[in-house]
Amino acid sequence: MSAALDEYCGSSFWNASYLDRADPDLPLCVEQTVLVWVPLGFLWLSSPWHLAALFRGTAHKRHLSRLYVSKQILAGLLFLTAVAGLAVTLSEDFGPNTDSTTNGKNAAVFYTNPVLFAVSWILVMVCQESVRRTHMAVDSSSLFFFWMLQVVCGIFPFQTLLRKALQEGGVPDLPRFCLFYVAYGLQLLSLVLSGIADVKPEEEEVVKKNPEAGAAYLSRITFNWFNSMVFNGFKRPLLQEDLWDLSDKDATRHIYEGFEKVMTGELSIARHRFQKQLKKRKAKQKEIAHQNGLSKGVSQDVLVMEEKGDSKDKKKNKEKKKDDKISHPNSWLIPSITKAFKWMLIESAFFKLLSDLLAFVSPQLLKLMITFTQDKSIYLWKGYLYAILLLLVAVVQSVLHQQYFHRCFLLGMKVRTALMAAVYKKALIVSNDTRQESTVGETVNLMSADAQRFNDVTNFIHLLWSCPLQIGLSIFFLWQEMGPSVLAGLGVMVLMAPINALLAIKSKDHQTQNMKLKDKRMKIMNEMLTGIKVLKLYAWEPSFEEQIHAIREQELKLMRKIAYYSSISTFISNTGPALISLATFAVFVSVSSENILDAEKAFTSISVFHILRLPLGMLPMLIAAMVQTAVSKERLEKFLGGEDLDSNAVHNDPSFSSAITVSEGVFSWGKENDPTLKNVCLDIKPGKLVAVVGAVGSGKSSLLSALLGEMHSSKGSINMKGSVAYVPQQAWIQNATLRDNILFGSELDESKYQQVLDACALKPDLDQLPGGDLTEIGEKGINLSGGQKQRVSLARATYNNADTYLLDDPLSAVDSRVAKHLFERVVGPNGLLKDKTRILVTHGVSFLPHVDEIVVLVDGLVTEVGSYESLKASEGAFSEFLFTYAKEENNKSSKDDSSETEDVDIIPEAQDLQADGPPEDVVSVTLKRDNLLRHSQRHAQRNGSIRLTTTSSVKAKRPSDEAKQGQRLIKKEAMETGTVKWSVYLQYLRSMGWCYTSMVFLMYFIQNIAFMGSNLWLSDWTNDSLKYFNQTYPGYVRDMRVGVFGALGLAQGLLIFLGTLLLAGGAVSASRILHSRLLANVLRVPMMFFDTTPSGRVVNRFAKDMFTVDEMIPVSFRSWVICLLGVMGTLFVICLATPLFTAVIVPLAVIYYFVQRFYVATSRQLRRLESVSCSPIYSHFGETVAGLSVIRAYRHQNRFLKHNEATMDQNLKSIYPRIVSNRWLSIRLEFLGNLVVFFSALFAVVSRESLNSGLVGLSISYALNVTRTLTWLVRMTSELETNIVAVERVSEYSKIKNEAAWITDQRPEEGWPKTGKIRLEDYKVRYRPELDLVLHGITCDIDSTEKSDGVGCWQDSGV
Repeated sequence: MSAALDEYCGSSFWNASYLDRADPDLPLCVEQTVLVWVPLGFLWLSSPWHLAALFRGTAHKRHLSRLYVSKQILAGLLFLTAVAGLAVTLSEDFGPNTDSTTNGKNAAVFYTNPVLFAVSWILVMVCQESVRRTHMAVDSSSLFFFWMLQVVCGIFPFQTLLRKALQEGGVPDLPRFCLFYVAYGLQLLSLVLSGIADVKPEEEEVVKKNPEAGAAYLSRITFNWFNSMVFNGFKRPLLQEDLWDLSDKDATRHIYEGFEKVMTGELSIARHRFQKQLKKRKAKQKEIAHQNGLSKGVSQDVLVMEEKGDSKDKKKNKEKKKDDKISHPNSWLIPSITKAFKWMLIESAFFKLLSDLLAFVSPQLLKLMITFTQDKSIYLWKGYLYAILLLLVAVVQSVLHQQYFHRCFLLGMKVRTALMAAVYKKALIVSNDTRQESTVGETVNLMSADAQRFNDVTNFIHLLWSCPLQIGLSIFFLWQEMGPSVLAGLGVMVLMAPINALLAIKSKDHQTQNMKLKDKRMKIMNEMLTGIKVLKLYAWEPSFEEQIHAIREQELKLMRKIAYYSSISTFISNTGPALISLATFAVFVSVSSENILDAEKAFTSISVFHILRLPLGMLPMLIAAMVQTAVSKERLEKFLGGEDLDSNAVHNDPSFSSAITVSEGVFSWGKENDPTLKNVCLDIKPGKLVAVVGAVGSGKSSLLSALLGEMHSSKGSINMKGSVAYVPQQAWIQNATLRDNILFGSELDESKYQQVLDACALKPDLDQLPGGDLTEIGEKGINLSGGQKQRVSLARATYNNADTYLLDDPLSAVDSRVAKHLFERVVGPNGLLKDKTRILVTHGVSFLPHVDEIVVLVDGLVTEVGSYESLKASEGAFSEFLFTYAKEENNKSSKDDSSETEDVDIIPEAQDLQADGPPEDVVSVTLKRDNLLRHSQRHAQRNGSIRLTTTSSVKAKRPSDEAKQGQRLIKKEAMETGTVKWSVYLQYLRSMGWCYTSMVFLMYFIQNIAFMGSNLWLSDWTNDSLKYFNQTYPGYVRDMRVGVFGALGLAQGLLIFLGTLLLAGGAVSASRILHSRLLANVLRVPMMFFDTTPSGRVVNRFAKDMFTVDEMIPVSFRSWVICLLGVMGTLFVICLATPLFTAVIVPLAVIYYFVQRFYVATSRQLRRLESVSCSPIYSHFGETVAGLSVIRAYRHQNRFLKHNEATMDQNLKSIYPRIVSNRWLSIRLEFLGNLVVFFSALFAVVSRESLNSGLVGLSISYALNVTRTLTWLVRMTSELETNIVAVERVSEYSKIKNEAAWITDQRPEEGWPKTGKIRLEDYKVRYRPELDLVLHGITCDIDSTEKSDGVGCWQDSGV
């Protein structure tokens, strides 16, 4: 092979003497072959992808940019240089000036290389054209790498030609000399241009909204495209408007669609497997029952029977527990995630593998460097080469490591997004059986805590294989240094494994219990927030506070136990490397007196131990995280694997002549429940008005639910023609404007809209609402009365223009006059819906004569169906119903009549109807006024007089400038900006307790001193190899060295253990205090706060923010303290070893500081934006769950899914840049850290005459460590600051102004109250400070035993 290459080049291919000298060089043949083939080979291997893209299809003509033209011109010029090179060779061999007497023709390489280059430059032009035609491609990474390889490989011939010319005093081969340097200059320009993005004009708008889309490859791997956001974040606090758009592949819709395809298939397989398990279980139960039946026939002693009974009970309990474990399809979620995101997993695994392999190159280079300092005969250029290689390896490893992290964190974000979207979609289609198993609070926890756990564990999932790989490689390299002694260290590792496994099992049990308690607490919190008005009216706050505190205390006990297990795990992980190194070194020096620990072995081993520290430390943390995630996996599988609502329960066959057909229907609220409706048979013709009547609990609402497909059908069928509109008994109102609530996703038709408003008697209300129909309605319609909500719900249905209307007693929430108006104008024979099919559940007897048909229900059975007259004549169940409700209605009517015949104050005074609580509203006033005026006119005609007290029955509409006051009820969530105040940190430390805080710092500080001491002791230990050179190593010296080194290592672990224990105690104390303050304050804030604050915001404080306080802040705080002390110790040791290093540390420290400040300002605000954008997700989810039946009835599931996707995308718009900001920081800090390594190695080369090998090993090994430590310090500083925002947010709700004190200094006399007397003096009240009064100076006395009625405009909240 070598001979063939020699002949090919016309010179020797390899000669070791070229390197064995002070001024090394490479043989000319190597430069002409290997250094040419490597870059061209890379180009040819990567070109098929470009060619495939070019010839895939007909591409649209795209703009020819100046950058593209420049690249093509450069490639064309390079082609000409190759042709010129070939021409030079041909002219030399076959030209007119050739000497025919000599056979000295040029070697083959001078022919093949120009041809290779010529073809390659043509291929480059084709590849560049392919990039131009590819959609959204701004550059090519493969071309960039090719140009970089070409330039790097060209450095060697560059210096060879130059050196030869200088040595000979002239240029022997001027044409080739000139052509090479011209070509090299063109290649350098091409490399520069390949690193610039070529954004096409049609894509500029996309790039403005998302700069990443227009970033060149070099910018993407260094995250330079993120610079503008970092600078913006440093100049001023970022706002939601400053965030960039997501790319399509990172949007919720794209993420979930891919996940759903895989999940559907995996879930189907799991359900099939689960059905098989159920069959086996049933067969086993039958067998056990059969055996039990046989045993009962045998007469036995009573005692024996009791014992057997006990054993049977135990056996049954065990079987029950086992059954509970497989009560749903399982083991499908992890495969779904793996398959859905497999390419991201493969990519990140590839980068992780390369990064891990490169990590072990640095210790080998360190070994060579120590050898270089020991052996003064080694050429100086080798030392510089080692220093440069250390820098290059570190830089490449940094790039690969950050690409790995970037993909892993993106993967975590996508997994979390997919799970949240899946939970939301499942909630829209879930069956009643599954809904009964999960409360709203539990489901919110699935979206927040459980999805977040998957996010966290996915970030580091590759450590599952990477940790064993790193441990294996560490053992291999340690074996090379220490021989079989490394087995002692391996034995220590094996002993630690079962302890970690035991801790993991214990942690899982506690974590499962903890999640159940969280669900329980959040369930009560949701119930409390839902019924907060009732809670305050009955003064039940202390009772609920005690309940939540009791659950919280149980949570904190479990948190303390989990923290203790974590402390033991931390102790093992920190003591592990020290014990392993101790065991290895001790055995090594004890085996033979000739084994003396020198600098080469010691510091190479220590560098490997530093690498080993990470997998040993991360593995238990990963196991603990996976244990917690396993709990979340089971919860998510149970919910997502639950049964869906049967979409075929209601058929929509248009061939049926009837609008609604029910045949022998039997319906229940669950498979295991008793039937609620039995043998239902209905046949309702199109356009008919059908009333459903019956006593309370007879199944009227259930019948409508069955028609909507909400109930489980065990028999029979339902067919409904056309679309459906549904008005539930309890009106469901969205947190949106009044107009949006009525339109409900439909387009606005102004004339139709006004007609519906008029028919539903909403126009008088709009006159009074602050913003008219654009007034924002609070959560659950908090600023509307019951009657207004019901009329909005009816208006929504009316505007929807459906074929069939299911009206569940919509007239019961309004008074009789409004009910009559609504029936006449909307529901009745002459109303807007007169041509539609209407099913009306009602107790209003007066409406029944006007309906086409009446369905009578008794205990879930349809007993009678017919017209009003026929049913009345039959004297059946309907007659009984009629008698009961007609009597009640007559009593009510007589009261109304008596109030009408009053001749004093028959017109009520005006009421100022506000957005926050006008109950039965302006419509009641208007209709009553009209009726009363008509009655009074008749009365006046008979009696000749009338006395009226009127000022203005309804206030005039506010002027336009005032109309907007109070229009927006729900204010934008408050968000702090700028640096987190020191008071927030101090608040957390105070909550921990100053005793805990100071002791934690003290423990970690002493631990760091022990760490420095062990390394300095090791450095001194290595000097023994010089001191006792060619001498017997004294036993007492060996024992002393081993003993002190071991004691310092053990001390580190114990101090870390004590520090972590103390921190756990302080963290639990802080969690208790912060939660107690938050809960106590939220329960004492006035009702106004709940009217204007979505419950999702409050839930977010108790769920996500308290989760951060409980679990994330203690970890961040511990890591920050350890990193800070570690950095200080590391810098101290390096400066002690090499004082020259101080000159480099100072400028690098300044750069570190500024990079950190830029990063922290941006990262902190992004975390705040993320927290704020989370609340709407939970609010929308809670709102959706509350209105499921309405959403399903209108078939608006897709619209709500899209709204959820949009809300989640807003959240992702802050999460994605936060992930990128971490990578932006890390790669810059690691580059700076790599310079630290380079300069420490460089100083070792420069001053190798004055430094001993121990100091060189100590300096470089610490420099290799300082890169990671400094990076972690800045990251932990930011992590702590971003996590402490949770304390800031919790504190915000802990300081909201309270309502009046429950107990004041003015105490009533003993025995109060003696009588039930109420006295009001000039009493005035408003709903919110910015609104007008709703009660204008009421003065009245109500004596004991008196009964009082409030007459006039009925105000729910006002009265």
